[in-house]
Amino acid sequence: MSTCTIFAGGKLNSTDFINPQEIAQNSDFIICADSGLRIAEKICITPDLIVGDFDSYTGELPEDIEIYRSVPEKDDTDTLMAVRIALDRGYSDIRLYGGLGARFDHSYANIQTLIFAHENGGKMTIYDSENILTVRGAGEYEFPHKPDWYFSLFALTEKAFIGKLKGVKYPLESYEMSIAYPIGVSNEITADKAYLRINSGLVLVIESKK
Repeated sequence: MSTCTIFAGGKLNSTDFINPQEIAQNSDFIICADSGLRIAEKICITPDLIVGDFDSYTGELPEDIEIYRSVPEKDDTDTLMAVRIALDRGYSDIRLYGGLGARFDHSYANIQTLIFAHENGGKMTIYDSENILTVRGAGEYEFPHKPDWYFSLFALTEKAFIGKLKGVKYPLESYEMSIAYPIGVSNEITADKAYLRINSGLVLVIESKK
């Protein structure tokens, strides 16, 4: 699975959790979406592509890097544009940094972008210093235990049928999760790993530091 790392312009409390060497080694392609370039510059990462309308990044753009310019009056957010390009170029494992932050509208838009990536054959994950977000559809999944982290599940479709959730403080079995009821919040992985089987629907998985 080819990996693309994207830096967006969301607010990060800290970049200490980002390992530039690990990103450079594990990324086949790196995109900065508009002011996500500031994050890359701060951790000394050189992107392969910069995209956006550049309404939030006001510095000088490098001349030796591919740039895709858009206009401010567009349907796609800069981050969604970056994800589209990543998928179009064959990168199916997408890792987004700076996708959450002070503006909740952009944070929610990036959760919708998780769904977009999933529905277009990609596996996308959003990272910040205190959260890891991903979307899962029908299938079986395992999540390793992280000390002092919560493990929450939310239905993204009207109903999501959970066949089994075990290895957690509050297990579920044959449970129909509703988009209108947050029963899956603030769970915890108590075993070495959690096992999740989704029979139908889409589920947002959020791992959060306590």
